[in-house]
Amino acid sequence: MKRILVLMAVAAFLCSCASGQKGDLNVHATYDLIGRVVPEHAAYFKVEYVAPENGNDVYELESRGGKIILRGNNGVSVASALNHYLEKYAHCEYSWNASNLDIPSPMPKVEKKVRKVTPYKYRHYFNYCTFNYTASWWDWERWQKEIDYMALHGINMPLAMTGQNAVWDRVYRKLGFTDEDMDKFFTGPAYFMWFWAGNIDAWGGPLPQSWKESHEELQKQILKRERELGMKPILPAFTGHVPPTFGERYPEARLQRTNWEGRFDDTFILAPDDPMFKTIGNMFMEEQIKTFGTDHYYGADTFNEMVPPSKELDYLENIGKSVYQSMADVDPEAVWVMQGWLFVDKQWFWGPDQIQAYLGGIPDDGMIILDLWAEENPVWNRSESFYGKPWIWCMLHNFGGRNMLYGNAHKLALEPSRVLNHPDAGNLMGIGAVPEGIEQNPVIYSLLFDQIWQREPIYVESWIRDYAHKRYGQKIPQMEQAWKILLATAYSHEGNYESSIMARPTFNKDNTWAYTDIPYDPARMKDVWELMLSCADLLAGNECYEYDLLMVGKQVLANHARVIQRKFGEDYRTDDLVAFDRNYKDYMTLIDDLDALMATHQDLLLGKWIEDAREWGTTEAEKDLYERNARNIVTLWGGKDAFLHDYASKQWAGLFKGFYKVRWQMFLDEVRRCIDKNLKFDVEGTDDRIREWEWEWVNSTGGFSAEPQGNTVEISKELYNKYKDIV
Repeated sequence: MKRILVLMAVAAFLCSCASGQKGDLNVHATYDLIGRVVPEHAAYFKVEYVAPENGNDVYELESRGGKIILRGNNGVSVASALNHYLEKYAHCEYSWNASNLDIPSPMPKVEKKVRKVTPYKYRHYFNYCTFNYTASWWDWERWQKEIDYMALHGINMPLAMTGQNAVWDRVYRKLGFTDEDMDKFFTGPAYFMWFWAGNIDAWGGPLPQSWKESHEELQKQILKRERELGMKPILPAFTGHVPPTFGERYPEARLQRTNWEGRFDDTFILAPDDPMFKTIGNMFMEEQIKTFGTDHYYGADTFNEMVPPSKELDYLENIGKSVYQSMADVDPEAVWVMQGWLFVDKQWFWGPDQIQAYLGGIPDDGMIILDLWAEENPVWNRSESFYGKPWIWCMLHNFGGRNMLYGNAHKLALEPSRVLNHPDAGNLMGIGAVPEGIEQNPVIYSLLFDQIWQREPIYVESWIRDYAHKRYGQKIPQMEQAWKILLATAYSHEGNYESSIMARPTFNKDNTWAYTDIPYDPARMKDVWELMLSCADLLAGNECYEYDLLMVGKQVLANHARVIQRKFGEDYRTDDLVAFDRNYKDYMTLIDDLDALMATHQDLLLGKWIEDAREWGTTEAEKDLYERNARNIVTLWGGKDAFLHDYASKQWAGLFKGFYKVRWQMFLDEVRRCIDKNLKFDVEGTDDRIREWEWEWVNSTGGFSAEPQGNTVEISKELYNKYKDIV
């Protein structure tokens, strides 16, 4: 018998080698990744398996026989070894918006074997919001690039929410709901996050059947690729959110009416102890596993930015138990991965007793908590490290996908290590990035992901020099100095400061979601711009250089807008029409110049965002619906009187000239008329007219180019010479 078992084991091993599977390492999938990332150099890399160390992922890197050997215990580990080689030896970077993959010839050797073991079992990625503020319109090509980016940077636990509406649709139709019911339930594609969270119904809809079908297939591609690289995707679970017509079909069901911040229509949550809660939860889990398979991790977030109907401890404990049990009934290995945002957003409600009660009914091995904003507002240190539950330290950083330059690099270089080694960190098992939007500030994410494979803090002053080296492929004193200044200015402060251009027009310093106080000396940003421009000839054709140059120039001009805004406010107060006309003209010219600068990059075009949305439509009506979603989410967010207007603003070509400029013109034209006619400016009336125009704009179509125009370096030089003595 023993001999038979040995022979079976040997046969299984030989089969796994023949199929390209060694342990958890899919060799074929890993070679495919190498071919996508560095196609011209793929033949110089050899993939080998190495066993994990004490259950933790490992990678090794060395030169042998004229090749670079990449070892790992799975695809993510091998990809991380590749990324280590690219960054530390070839001085390259694979990133959003721009990459430097100009590997030197001959390829640099690894003189001494490198071995890295991560201290983190889980490396989490994505916020639910990311699927809308950035990824609403991604196709498979764009998803494939992001999965490669995740693997290269050590991510093994991505949130995977694409295509879920198809599963919900089948579940509710089995319960007797119709097309009309579903149209009142599903939101449009740009608003799925808030639908999943139970915040809103139907907004931006109705959701076409073609979307459900196409994105079910897209999700299957995403999950297949993530799994073959060794990732463990997180799929959703039932939280109680039901269609608004649920009470009509099931009048005996106990429903709780909830409202998200008092800004949208009520939604309905099924009481966790109602028998239908378990029925629907189980049905959803069964249908989802049948459709997408499972890695046993499930995301569910109750009361997202909403107040629970009761503060009673028994009530909160029962909710936690019910949500978890709806998963575990179907999948006994289920692990609930919960965002801890509710403990931050409604901190006044969630005291220690409430948090402990909510978590207390769930077995410790059945839950993982994401401390979502741990870099700025941690919960672990006021909840006894989540009372024994495994948890993940997360960096939130970005709100709304806004793309100004900012981030607290100094703190970020120290905090993960400090917490990892803290005696009271409890069952800390991971690190994560959970930005509401990505494709912004790549330096901050590079700094975070470099900490996945080490326990020690980062010395950020030397790290930033290495970052400049890999961005541009060579050591350039001017670029090192530029990044040193950036580290002391834009990347020394967390916060959501924004240009006055992005705000709905006002004389005030701030307006709702736009806070215009710049927490550093903006004149120093001009010094960065000058230093970067001095390297134009040396770095011609380097796309990382061009992107960084563009973003720094944009920040200089966007910061300057605040100065002009204050001037024409003072002009109104002093009735100085001559000065007002001069500053009005300067402001409009500044917006035009910003639009021209951003128009030089493919990823900074409103027209591309809209085109990508329309590509998913199968009819003209569907295309128009998706365009309306695309326009709305980055401007008003909701309706004509939306509280969240400009929350997800973007510094993009098309938005500068086609949206922000027009409403500022409406505002300033009326101000000028009042100065000229000696009239009192009607703030509310002007604001109402702007709101009407904004809503018309959201519901219009066309008019924005999806192709970049102009040369980034040449336009940057022109604008620098134009503004160097002004800003």
